[in-house]
Amino acid sequence: MDIGYQRVGNYRRSTDSFWLPHYINKPFAKYSLIFFVFFLVLGSYLWTTVLDTTSAVNKVLQSRTREVPLNCSSGNLTRTCPVNYYPPDYKIIHNKPSSANHKCPHYFHWIHEDLKPWRKTGIKKEMVERANRTANFRLVILNGRAYVETYEKGFQTRDVFTLWGILQLLRRYPGKIPDLDLMFDCVDWPVIRSSDFAGDNAIAPPPLFRYCGDSETLDIVFPDWSFWGWAEINIKPWQDLLKDLEKGNTKQKWQDREPYAYWKGNPEVAEKRMELVKCNVSENQEWNARIYVQDWKKEIKQGFKNSDLGNQCHHRYKIYIEGSAWSVSEKYILACDSVSLLVTPHYYDFFSRSLMPQVHYWPINENDKCGSIKFAVDWGNRNKKKAQKIGRTASNFIQQDLKMEYVYDYMFHLLNEYAKLLRYKPSVPEKATELCSEIMACPAEGIEKKLMMESMVNGPIDESPCKMPIPFNQLSLDSFIKRKESSIEQVLKLEKEEQKEKT
Repeated sequence: MDIGYQRVGNYRRSTDSFWLPHYINKPFAKYSLIFFVFFLVLGSYLWTTVLDTTSAVNKVLQSRTREVPLNCSSGNLTRTCPVNYYPPDYKIIHNKPSSANHKCPHYFHWIHEDLKPWRKTGIKKEMVERANRTANFRLVILNGRAYVETYEKGFQTRDVFTLWGILQLLRRYPGKIPDLDLMFDCVDWPVIRSSDFAGDNAIAPPPLFRYCGDSETLDIVFPDWSFWGWAEINIKPWQDLLKDLEKGNTKQKWQDREPYAYWKGNPEVAEKRMELVKCNVSENQEWNARIYVQDWKKEIKQGFKNSDLGNQCHHRYKIYIEGSAWSVSEKYILACDSVSLLVTPHYYDFFSRSLMPQVHYWPINENDKCGSIKFAVDWGNRNKKKAQKIGRTASNFIQQDLKMEYVYDYMFHLLNEYAKLLRYKPSVPEKATELCSEIMACPAEGIEKKLMMESMVNGPIDESPCKMPIPFNQLSLDSFIKRKESSIEQVLKLEKEEQKEKT
């Protein structure tokens, strides 16, 4: 008697399974069925593999056809831009829905804050033109093409690589940058003072783009030129430098690094930096700091042998201190896996407002730099796990939230939100000339040419930018600011308590 089976015609039915032919009990038939199932599964697998391989090949072929090489032929030495910037299928790419439309990092919230002064009034042409008092150049984008009117050459190659970066944005997202008209100032110090435009009868401030801002100004913050390379001091484009910094972090474990705070730079640009030099170790005093003066003239002659940023993660702590204003060095210091000691900053760039004390960095009291640095290092050496976590959180932020894709997305969203505020149709200024990657890169030479080639966007991508966060509401903004202030006050309190114990 077959337990669990019932005969039904020429079939028997399992009470716990599906119907099967009765001849499965025959040995040969059993093995035939096993081989049949095996080859069926194998065939399915091979067919799937063929489809996946074909799909991968097609993707590679598509990506190749989407590349837009520079037209630097001898006939283009007259510095003219191509009639067609992009491959024939770029409009298809532009309209393709993206599965990678993920949320932007937290610091994208500040785009809304920077543009808030013009939310009610909008931006009129006369407002933009009032910003030419200090601007280095005026940029107009029409139908995806860039036009520039230069007022004054920027310091070193700041203006060159800022414009180069904007052109790469246009290559990355063709057809997605709206028509716009803006003024850009490449000098460090923000100049649009909010107090000049306060009151009920005050006129609207002129919109002016630059690399940093502060609590008393209304300048619109934009990513700095060094993301595409800094020719004068041999700094690589950001996407390549990030790899060097990540590799440098693995050379020496945090606990094996020098248990001191490290700083290297030019102290002559600001009094606060000259004061920092006094915190260096001496015969009479140990402030737990190792300060080195950077001689750039000497470095240039020696081929920058001692200024490799990827090889400067040998100390457990690294000091960030502003120069005449904000300093480009901030992102390099935060990337080092060491605990970043930030001497009270007064300026911010586009991402630093979202950094949190005791999470991404340790705050240093600017009114007692040496004592505050000594306390921070002593605290970190006593609380190694907590200190390592701060350093690691900062370097993860730099590697993940500040990768080059997000730099471009920040530019994309900032320019799009800015363009929405324009209350006029932009037009090409009379003295402006068209600018494109060919005009900039083809005649370039030396290190500038090298950096442009290394940082050039190959062509349009088939993904949309990250999803822009909604503006802060007043409650969430106040809560965020209060949290930062409370964290700094907590550190100051710890410092004072230790000073009392010693006295």
